[in-house]
Amino acid sequence: MLDDRKAAILYAVVQEYIRTAQPVGSGRVARSPGIGASPATVRSELAALSEQQYLVQPHTSAGRVPTVKGYRFFVDQWRQRSPSPTLDPADRLQVNDFFSVSHGGFESILSDTTGLLSDLTDWTAVVVAPSPAAATVRSAQLVDLSVGTVMVVAVMSNGVIEKRTLDVPDDTSPEVVADASERLARRVVGRTLADIDGCDQPDDRLLAAAIAALREARVRHEVFVGGTSKLAAAFDAVEQLSEVLGLLEKQLVVVTLMRRVIDGGRRVAIGEETGLPSLAECSVVLAPYSTEGTDGGTIGVIGPTRMDYPQALSAVAAVSRRLGPALNEA
Repeated sequence: MLDDRKAAILYAVVQEYIRTAQPVGSGRVARSPGIGASPATVRSELAALSEQQYLVQPHTSAGRVPTVKGYRFFVDQWRQRSPSPTLDPADRLQVNDFFSVSHGGFESILSDTTGLLSDLTDWTAVVVAPSPAAATVRSAQLVDLSVGTVMVVAVMSNGVIEKRTLDVPDDTSPEVVADASERLARRVVGRTLADIDGCDQPDDRLLAAAIAALREARVRHEVFVGGTSKLAAAFDAVEQLSEVLGLLEKQLVVVTLMRRVIDGGRRVAIGEETGLPSLAECSVVLAPYSTEGTDGGTIGVIGPTRMDYPQALSAVAAVSRRLGPALNEA
């Protein structure tokens, strides 16, 4: 537990380092608002904070840089001071403008939201679509696309649209597809994907394939990523950047990480807290969103540990509050 002076000094160091990306010296800290201590006293406190592993000193004559422990202290302190974070007026206007216009269908909204979050924070944005598992099927049909190809389409109560293409014999007639479509709707509408039974008519291959495709969809989480190019400026090592970008292509890993952080009662995972070596120099700021009174998905941003946490937390919170209602209206 830090005393008030150490806490104020540590908070000032992290704020300054986030702003400048340069090691922070005692003179600069002593001039910070609310410190009220001489440079000599600040130097002594910085040394103590380094011993407690809140800060590190890159070089003997250099200032201090926050560790993961130091960033965690800063984030937790800021959240206590700002339990209901708000965006500045310009960013708030940008969010209002975004949600005041139509973005097309469900997937378009989610995809466009990554662009909004990336613009607000200047980092990479990730949006995980609501899981279809807990939602009920609002409508389902089979669509005859072309010779040998049929699509099964299910619209879920939380707005998710599940689409799967099926290979069928070339001589499958439109009448057969229409008949199977009607029977599919009777079997699945009003039920969750988890409650859909397998087809008990093995000879009815089209219906069986459609039901199997929907049952597989219950474990899928679609992930939308935007602003990956903005991570390039954060890393000097090309190999490190490549590892981070490679991780973002692994949807299951991304979903698992975001769910683990949220389920752990946190909104921020810093460096090693992510549990992923490729994100050792990154932080993740997250918020859940809901659709039609049920758990929806998760949104967030990924950036370097030196990200502007207050801005990121405020932006993610503001967008998450608006996203669920927007999806319900899509």
